[in-house]
Amino acid sequence: MRISGRALFALFVAGVAGYAIFAARAWPVKAALFPMVMAIPLVVLALVALVVELRAAPVEATPVAGRVGITFAWMGAFVLLVLLIGFPLTVPVWVFAHLVFDGAVGWLRAALLAGAGWALFHGLFERLLRFPFEAGLVQTWLGY
Repeated sequence: MRISGRALFALFVAGVAGYAIFAARAWPVKAALFPMVMAIPLVVLALVALVVELRAAPVEATPVAGRVGITFAWMGAFVLLVLLIGFPLTVPVWVFAHLVFDGAVGWLRAALLAGAGWALFHGLFERLLRFPFEAGLVQTWLGY
């Protein structure tokens, strides 16, 4: 059995998330909550991806250089949006834009999924955990 790059990447992600869980165990509960909430599902999903990849039939390699650049551009856009408009507004805006322009999803479905993502984000981090997010530069410039 030959191990693919996808399997190695899934193993790497599971390892990084596992380390985050291990490191956060020694932190105070409030400090460890966010890394744990992110890392535990990430370990589970990465291990599922690893198992699926190891059980899948070998696939012919395809050139991905252009796709990698597009992915990094989307990641950069996310970071830039967080800087400009803050995390709570970035989540639905970025999800909507990514689904419509890169995911070939219709406007209505993208709006529903972006709204669901915002509701989950808002409900968990802002309402339940009362996590204080910094305002974006635009809000600061406008005095909000």
